[in-house]
Amino acid sequence: MTVAVKPPTAASVRAEPCLTVRGLTKRYGGLVAVKGVDLDLRPGEILGLIGPNGSGKSTVMKLVMGLEKPSAGSIRLDGTEIAGWPAHKVARAGIGLVFQHARPLMRQTVLENIVLALLPDSLLRLVPDPSVTEKARAIAERVGLGGVIDRRPGTLAFADLRRLELAKAIARDPRVVLVDEPFAGLTGPEVATFSALIRGFRDEGKAVLLVDHNVKSVSALVDRVFALYLGERIAEGSAESVMADPTVRRVYLGGSIETAARPEAAFKAESLLSVEGVDVLYGKAQALRGVSIHVHEGEFVSVVGLNGAGKTTLFNAVSNLVPHAGTIRFGGQDLATLSPAAIARAGIVQVPETRELFGDLSVLENLDLGGHHLPKAEAAKEREKLYDLFPILKAREGQSARTLSGGEQQMLTIARALMMRPRLLILDEPTLSLAPVILEQLSKALERLRQTTPITVLLGEQNVTFALPHADRVYVLEQAKIVWEGPPDRFATEMGAAYL
Repeated sequence: MTVAVKPPTAASVRAEPCLTVRGLTKRYGGLVAVKGVDLDLRPGEILGLIGPNGSGKSTVMKLVMGLEKPSAGSIRLDGTEIAGWPAHKVARAGIGLVFQHARPLMRQTVLENIVLALLPDSLLRLVPDPSVTEKARAIAERVGLGGVIDRRPGTLAFADLRRLELAKAIARDPRVVLVDEPFAGLTGPEVATFSALIRGFRDEGKAVLLVDHNVKSVSALVDRVFALYLGERIAEGSAESVMADPTVRRVYLGGSIETAARPEAAFKAESLLSVEGVDVLYGKAQALRGVSIHVHEGEFVSVVGLNGAGKTTLFNAVSNLVPHAGTIRFGGQDLATLSPAAIARAGIVQVPETRELFGDLSVLENLDLGGHHLPKAEAAKEREKLYDLFPILKAREGQSARTLSGGEQQMLTIARALMMRPRLLILDEPTLSLAPVILEQLSKALERLRQTTPITVLLGEQNVTFALPHADRVYVLEQAKIVWEGPPDRFATEMGAAYL
């Protein structure tokens, strides 16, 4: 990919940093989520913070905003130390945060949400004067909400909810704007609109720290890029230099990953799963456009793509969890008239990225729910196989699911799905926010399944370093469309640059 290199703005070249971070560290028990991060942010500059899932990007944002307290390090805003301040005090000091997930007051209108963000922090000023309301209207117009100011958030399209978060963040005219995942779930035109809004912040002299998985959109927008991996800085500079950095490319693309793909000719000619021309609309937004894939029995197929590309939507369409056009067949049977439960009974079992465990039930009870259709002796035998695959679950058998670590919960979710004895196992972002040691354990478990069972696996991942080694074939999903298909050993040379 060729990235247009933008010269730094004159303001950002002259200005001293308004936000200075030194030695920023965050520990959660034995896990170090952010380790010794140093960065500077100047007025009139957009700094892009990139990195794969679990690299520490959102944690950095939360630490700066005061939503988390750092374990060590310094955060200075215009020379004032703010590390450890509560979020409301950080906001008053001049930092605004655009949340990744919309957090509006659902009973208030769009206008009322913006007005509340404009009110001073005083119990004596709960009723806005007319000038506040007019300012709220102006902000709504600026972010593209002028036509919906009297509607409540629950009636808004997804993109308008993101606009509302922008409006609330800039209501107090902050010096620094933190923008977390602004492009997730947006269409191409919506990404362009949001990019223009963010450029507007820079043109006003605000400093912008932008986090997003959509590396292409970030690269086209920012003045500098700061790349994180496992909580540490791995590269910094222009978008072009960072994207060309060998370490960054290895982190995103896997470098010289060893693959063990089996040729497509090794499988039966007919497909176990056939997806043909599938479209999915969320309101006016097209989440999938003419998507076609096929999976042979016993084959491991990976669908890779950045957040918001449509992987989860594709899997939900297969399980008939979302309305869709097109044809989906499993074992030759059209799935259009089957309920999600009937599809699961037919042999397609999906492991969602949200895991969906029963938190108050024990490990054993969660597994038994997965195997409730089996005779008691068979269920016990299946459970022992899974304890052999994931030994930590045996040690945690009586422990409630909510008390498990994230990695242990992911193992339990996969094990519960395997208790159903699926013909096709769908894994949606299984590596999300997991530590490297857990990734290695999951990788070994997948390889054992591949070598010792006849199971078919459809894996959705943005982490290609995890997705490629286990894949027989790979699809690349980008902005709702399949843009590439091929064996994993051709991915880096044919698709690597475009994927970034």
